[in-house]
Amino acid sequence: MEISVKGKILKGVGGLYSVIVLSEGEYSGDVVRCRARGVFRHTGLTPLPGDFVMLSYDNSRERDEDGKFVIDEIVDRRNSLIRPPLANLDYLFVTMAAAAPAPILPTVDKLISIAEHNKIEPVIVITKRELNEERADELLNIYRASGFTCFALSAVENVAIEPIDNFIKQSLPHKTAAFAGASGIGKSTLLNRLFPELELTTSEISRKIERGRHTTREVNLFPLSSTPDCGYIADTPGFSMLDFKRFDFFEKEDLVDTMREFAPYIGECRYTKCSHTKEEGCAIIRAVRNGDIPKSRHESYVELYDILKTRKKWD
Repeated sequence: MEISVKGKILKGVGGLYSVIVLSEGEYSGDVVRCRARGVFRHTGLTPLPGDFVMLSYDNSRERDEDGKFVIDEIVDRRNSLIRPPLANLDYLFVTMAAAAPAPILPTVDKLISIAEHNKIEPVIVITKRELNEERADELLNIYRASGFTCFALSAVENVAIEPIDNFIKQSLPHKTAAFAGASGIGKSTLLNRLFPELELTTSEISRKIERGRHTTREVNLFPLSSTPDCGYIADTPGFSMLDFKRFDFFEKEDLVDTMREFAPYIGECRYTKCSHTKEEGCAIIRAVRNGDIPKSRHESYVELYDILKTRKKWD
């Protein structure tokens, strides 16, 4: 007799998936290994870590017998990434260093817009505070003024780790999160502070090796506890950026909606078709001049708008 249960994919390698069973019953909380039905080969839809799936299993088979569980269906996919392969991300910890390397804010803000466009909550993390406390506080003020949850910390010196640790414990149950940012900013060091069980490699040799590779690393979802659907961190330290499927080809008119601090001023401009880049009578530009919107955020908006404006429709 076949029975159906709901699960979440934690890992997938070579068509073999590790899935945690979320439904109540005999297997609740167990991680089972299974394959997907052949029908997926004809749909173009590949199961990804983070996917919620329906599993069927034959209760006449032995508990640990190969082939007992099969993925029948992918459900509730809200977003997906190409690199690393990951689905249903709820939080993106956008990570930058106060120094060494200095952050490139247009790149940071593009990553934030990626998350906003995909209905993913960005959380801003500023590492290496010990190297430049003044710059760390400046960045903290920029992104707090823009409406984001922000943390400035030193993972090396283990300073100000508790606030982000508490945030993770309070906000991530039943959610999935990932960290992203440029190479060398200390993501692995921070994750090792927060999740020692991950045992991420932070040596300079390892970073050099990782930069030289072009193969896609597998993704593991790390559960925050043993409770089913407790919340997960995606172990993706080797990726400096996240590539969202069909993301950064949205239209230039949609960009303004990814800048949350612009929202109070939309509809207040002199011209109804205001691009918010240089027009006289633009309420957003006026807010920048008044200090109500951080100047760097508007500069990033203009840079991204110009990129989208020159992009051909079929790019």
